[in-house]
Amino acid sequence: MQPCMSIHFFIHNLSTHKTFIGRGPTKDLNTRSPPQPPRFNHDMNHLNPSSENLDHEKASPPRFEWDFHVSAVVSPSVHGGHVSDTLGVIEVNAAGTLFATGGIARKIRLYDLRTAKCHFYITTPAKLSSLKWKPSSAGRVMGSADYDGAVREYDLETQMSVFEREEHNGQKVWTMDYSHTDPVVGASGSDDGTMQIWDPRQEGGKCVGTVEFGSPVCCVEFNPFGGTSIAVGCANRKAYVYDLRKLADPMAIFDGHQKTVSYTRFVDDRTVMTSGTDGCLKMWDTENQTLIRTYRGHTNQRRFVGLSIWRNRGLIGCGSESNQVFVYDKRWGEPVWMHGFEPVCGTRSEYGFVSSICWSQVGDEECTLVAGDSDGIVKIFSGKRRSLIN
Repeated sequence: MQPCMSIHFFIHNLSTHKTFIGRGPTKDLNTRSPPQPPRFNHDMNHLNPSSENLDHEKASPPRFEWDFHVSAVVSPSVHGGHVSDTLGVIEVNAAGTLFATGGIARKIRLYDLRTAKCHFYITTPAKLSSLKWKPSSAGRVMGSADYDGAVREYDLETQMSVFEREEHNGQKVWTMDYSHTDPVVGASGSDDGTMQIWDPRQEGGKCVGTVEFGSPVCCVEFNPFGGTSIAVGCANRKAYVYDLRKLADPMAIFDGHQKTVSYTRFVDDRTVMTSGTDGCLKMWDTENQTLIRTYRGHTNQRRFVGLSIWRNRGLIGCGSESNQVFVYDKRWGEPVWMHGFEPVCGTRSEYGFVSSICWSQVGDEECTLVAGDSDGIVKIFSGKRRSLIN
């Protein structure tokens, strides 16, 4: 049986599945601020110090192998926004030709990645927290999650909503994603403390699997390399990896952040990157459940600042509350490049921050990174390996 058929069979036999993880209080904080866990003394002794390759980092300083430059800038005035148009999410399509933005302005805007021209925008009912291109739609359908607790799909050709589900008790849905093995199946995570697996082929987009964490779920990501795993980040300081065929118990639990885990991203098939509001990124081995490396340099204490992996070359992009873009190489714990956002028009907010970021997955020796900030400014960066530069 082929993998896509296998997951489809599994999903249809999971309609009553519900898993519970330890409960804890939830919070509804400011716009684009991840929910924070209750305060308590955090014991880090369970981590094996030898599992983090600190000696290698000290002996081998980061090499600056890439040169980046700004190739285009989109200011709020260009697309009819204003200084409060905080961008919560940027998503580049699989072909590396388009990107979409969403945020508190309640608009999905679609841009040409090469020219930065805005093709059109779709007005949505609520502030947007997450966007994803639907893998099975040839770039025609985009999924969204919003602050009113809804997950919606939009047909980008007709610019109309074609699917909607509201199963998170009206609480903010921070995140959504699609399976890459059965690309109709989706997942969402919410302030209600649940991750839900759903299938639009079921009546009303019925929830076919639920895990209850008792703590807000900030991020879900299906394994983009295929297979049946999904990574989850929560406000309880922990990240999890689940096998969709066995939601009763996680495959791995990563317990090392001192504050909310706001993002989880697969680096490769057995490695996951997490971002926390403790101001660091951590890379984990999913098979051994060990910490590989910690990344520090950016500032992140209370906001969603974005996290994206360029999987072809192992580059990590994230934002910062210092209103800068940071790029790390997965081999070293220090940043290899950073760039500050400056006001393009009008007056920048005193507390501006880079709030969203996304790599194009196209290319090998050249790359494209798109970042947006809390003033609604979008910058497109082009990168090239120095060995290719004359």
